[in-house]
Amino acid sequence: MRQYSPDLTPPWKKPKPVPEVPAEPGLVVEEPGTGFCGAVIRCEAGTVTLEDRFGKHRVFPLGPRGFLLEGQVVTLTRPSSTTTRPTRTASGSVAVPGARARVARAGRIYVEGRHDAELVERVWGDDLRIEGVVVEYLEGVDDLPAIVADFSPGPDARLGVLVDHLVPGSKESRIAASVTSDHALVLGHPYIDIWEAVKPSSVGIPSWPRVPHGQDWKTGVCRALGWPENTGAAWQHILSRVHSYKDLQPELLGRVEELIDFVTAPH
Repeated sequence: MRQYSPDLTPPWKKPKPVPEVPAEPGLVVEEPGTGFCGAVIRCEAGTVTLEDRFGKHRVFPLGPRGFLLEGQVVTLTRPSSTTTRPTRTASGSVAVPGARARVARAGRIYVEGRHDAELVERVWGDDLRIEGVVVEYLEGVDDLPAIVADFSPGPDARLGVLVDHLVPGSKESRIAASVTSDHALVLGHPYIDIWEAVKPSSVGIPSWPRVPHGQDWKTGVCRALGWPENTGAAWQHILSRVHSYKDLQPELLGRVEELIDFVTAPH
C-alpha cells in the first residue's frame, strides 16, 4: 500500500483561499504578471482570452490565483455551458436589454458636420439614447462662438463640442479656446476630416491618401483611391464598414467618450 506523507506546512504559511469566479464573457479582470486588463471574450479548456479597450486580444492560462478582479486576487474558472455572452453596444458598453431612451437632457454635444454626427450615432447611438444626450452639428467651426453664446451653457446644461483637425496654432484651436469654460468643453481629433478617423484597414485600403494643399480633401481622396468623385456615396461606403468602436482610431474614441462623460456629469 502506498504511503502518503502528512502535510506539515504550518497553517500561517499556507496560502489563503481566494474566490473562484466563472470567466463569463464581459467580466473585466487584470492579469497581474503583465498588467493586461480586459474583458473576457472567450474561455476554452485551460485558457481565457481577454480584450482590452483598444481591441487587443491576449490569451492567458486559467491557473489558480491568476487574476485580479476589482483589485482582489481570484481564480477564474470555466463557466457553465449555459452561460451566454452579454450583448454589447457598438461602443463596447454592456447593453441594457429593454432600456428605454431617457428624456433628452438640456446639455448637448455638437459636432462639425453631418458625417461626424452619423459616425457618432453609428457607434455611440445606444449609449446616447440611454443617457438622454442629443447630438447636433455645426456645419463648420466658424459658427461655434455664436452657437455657444446662444446656448448659454451652465451647470444644468453643459455643452460638449467635437472639432475636426484640432491642432495647436490652427484656426480651430483659437476658436475652441475662445469659447471653452467650466460648462463648455471643446475637444478634437488631429484628422483633417472625420473620414480619417476610420481605420484604413476597416475600409479596405492601406492608408488614407495625402491630398495636396489647396485641393478639396474629400474629392482628392476619392481621386487618389480611384473612387467615383461623389463624396456622398464615398461616405456611405466608409460608414457601412464601421460596425463598432474597433473600426475607429483611438484618438477619436477617447474624445467622444470624454465629451459624453462631461455632458452627463452630475451638477
